[in-house]
Amino acid sequence: MNIELRHLRYFIAVAEELHFGRAASRLNISQPPLSQQIQILEQQIEARLLNRTNRSVSLTAAGKQFLADSRQVLSMVDDAALRATRLHQGEAGELRIGFTSSAPFIKSVSDTLSSFRQHYPDVHIQTRETNTREQIAPLNDGALDLGLMRNTQLPETLNWQVILREPLLAMVHRDHPLAGKNVISLADLASEPFVFFDPHVGTGLYDDILGLLRRYGLSPVITQEVGEAMTIIGLVSAGLGVSILPASFRRVQLEEMRWLPFIEKDAVSEMWLVWANHRALSPAAVRFKAQLLRGAKAQK
Repeated sequence: MNIELRHLRYFIAVAEELHFGRAASRLNISQPPLSQQIQILEQQIEARLLNRTNRSVSLTAAGKQFLADSRQVLSMVDDAALRATRLHQGEAGELRIGFTSSAPFIKSVSDTLSSFRQHYPDVHIQTRETNTREQIAPLNDGALDLGLMRNTQLPETLNWQVILREPLLAMVHRDHPLAGKNVISLADLASEPFVFFDPHVGTGLYDDILGLLRRYGLSPVITQEVGEAMTIIGLVSAGLGVSILPASFRRVQLEEMRWLPFIEKDAVSEMWLVWANHRALSPAAVRFKAQLLRGAKAQK
């Protein structure tokens, strides 16, 4: 059996018009080829679909069933074509994004996630909160499409682009002697009990901030080691020490804590958008990447 989609379209036109001349005009073809194609169709399926007289055309029982089925087939083909088009254009499919705990606090990131979900609801966004180091392997092996992480050493298999360069801020309890100052130095925290990340957690901020302190010959007295930035904020607000985090976390406002800028101009941290350079990004990932980079550029 060799039935083509055009045969179905021809038959539907005749079945709806019940007139070969009108159907031919509707299809923009001449009547004799249309009649011939309907005959070929009937031969292919071995069933008479139309009753023809000199004055009228009507559907047989088989024709009525074939009309319903033909409409369904063409509808399925149209739906399949639309789904393929939308997948190709990045308007549907799946998008897998890894991000550090600070990424959702960055306005360009949260704005892009919200806008992308609103405009492309058929893209299933799968987010995975994980630290910087733990994103590298999934990005390499394809388990993640994109990663949002702090500046760190990356293998040659990964590409990256800065989406935000933001200041690092000191965090102190509101009753701390430094709390009333407008700006402080990194050295002001040198002898203070320091609440910081556990080195085994693998956050990029660990190397970032400790590297900054070492450049100034400072070695903080770490008295509390934790796994999450929000835990650091909670412990500082409880008066258990001081710490340093990127300014994006300043959106967390607690009455018990103060955020203080540093006089050192290089007290900054970068957020990177990272992807593998040895595999093509999905259309949805390409669309999200472009939208995020535009948003980040606009907010600089």
